[in-house]
Amino acid sequence: MSPGEVAAVVAAVSLAILVVGVLLSLGAMLRTMAEMRRAVEEFRRSSVPLLTEVHATVRQASMELAKVDTILDRADSIAGTVDSASRLSYRAFSTPVIKTMALATGSARAYRAFRKKKS
Repeated sequence: MSPGEVAAVVAAVSLAILVVGVLLSLGAMLRTMAEMRRAVEEFRRSSVPLLTEVHATVRQASMELAKVDTILDRADSIAGTVDSASRLSYRAFSTPVIKTMALATGSARAYRAFRKKKS
């Protein structure tokens, strides 16, 4: 065998080894892709019901928040009404109560002063 033939055999063997390596790598990649597809499909199968449940829960929470908002609006309205009523009753009763207390205090002082003069 001549040196050219030896070089050709070495190149052919090297190329064959390279092709076998590429084919093995390609086969491993195809198996990995198949496993990845299965994993993605399994994830999709398990996540769709969960997302449906989350969507229903969010819808229910939204309805509950609307109810709470209505309750808070009513409570705010009631608080305003109570505040107005308390201001009105303060204005209505404060002056007569103060005058009555002043009259009672004055009468008590006058009574004590009258009793001291008698004694």
